[in-house]
Amino acid sequence: MRALVITMLFWVLVGCTSTDWRTASRESAGIAQPVSEPGAVIEFYAADAFSWRGWFAVHTWLAIKEQGAQQYTVYEVVGWGVDQGRPALRSYKTSTPDRYWYGAKPDKFHMVSGAKAAELIPKIQAAAQQYPWVNEYTLFPGPNSNTFPAWIGRQVPELELAMPFSAIGSGYGD
Repeated sequence: MRALVITMLFWVLVGCTSTDWRTASRESAGIAQPVSEPGAVIEFYAADAFSWRGWFAVHTWLAIKEQGAQQYTVYEVVGWGVDQGRPALRSYKTSTPDRYWYGAKPDKFHMVSGAKAAELIPKIQAAAQQYPWVNEYTLFPGPNSNTFPAWIGRQVPELELAMPFSAIGSGYGD
């Protein structure tokens, strides 16, 4: 009987989403500072992790836009491809840094803009180059997607960053 209950629970957890990651929304949530705004901006986002993991944890990332830039640079850590030699830390340019995380709408949990952002962006860029786990990803306890933004916050304390409670892995490497 116990094995039956465990098996049923397993299938409920595995099948609790009808969304396939390939078809899940990656649309803009409409919460980013518009790229047409000329000022510098730093934004930190969190969205529920994909599938059942979202019950417990969030995926976090950060975006920076230098003064006068027409696109954001997004930094995030993802695990897929790491075992094939891809780096865990990825960065890319986009006008939509606030995209849904595979169906989960993000929240902007921290933002710095204007002169302070312009001052801190080079520090963030330098810290990103020194991230010690660039090629590593471990779901728990880390390093994972939440480790990187938290690590940036520790390297650039002027950000005054407070990570979400459900950012599991944000304390990795303390």
